[in-house]
Amino acid sequence: MGQASLLASPWGGAGPAWPPPAAGTAGPREIASKGGAMAEIVATVEISRRPDEVFAHAADPVHHPAWVGSVVSARRQGDAPLAVGSKVLVTRRLGPRALATTEEVTELNPPTTWANRGIAGLPVIAVAKGRVAPLDDGTRSRVTITLTFEGHGIGKLLAPILARRQARQLPKDGQNLKQLLERDAQAPTPNA
Repeated sequence: MGQASLLASPWGGAGPAWPPPAAGTAGPREIASKGGAMAEIVATVEISRRPDEVFAHAADPVHHPAWVGSVVSARRQGDAPLAVGSKVLVTRRLGPRALATTEEVTELNPPTTWANRGIAGLPVIAVAKGRVAPLDDGTRSRVTITLTFEGHGIGKLLAPILARRQARQLPKDGQNLKQLLERDAQAPTPNA
């Protein structure tokens, strides 16, 4: 997104600062964990769209192939609306490979916060947390995404590598989201 940083978490404990820093970038940071090595990264972007519009697109994993660089496809299991507990089958590109994973929605508080957690497919558990904050009386939004990677077994070696890669990719993903949503806002509406 415009920047990646590591400071104090809006969700409590160590993690990203809120509000995020005005400028600058930082790589992944290893943090303490009970089960394995963890690495965390954070990025923010400001988008000229209302928070509810941004949240609807950013929080629903089926939209991720349009703006998250590593996501090739995503489809929800079942026909129920997105809710805590929803599972999403996600195919991610990791280097030359496409890997099928399963993610679960663990938090969903429209139009403010969401979280997804990888539950199957890799030896590294990834947790993505998002927050949308209103700017300019709710006409614009600030999106902050925190990614945490927890490795178990061989994943302890992979987590810092994935975090370094995502520290470079997450700001690009944020810019993709910004361009997508701002372009959609400017698209002419067909005459009814």
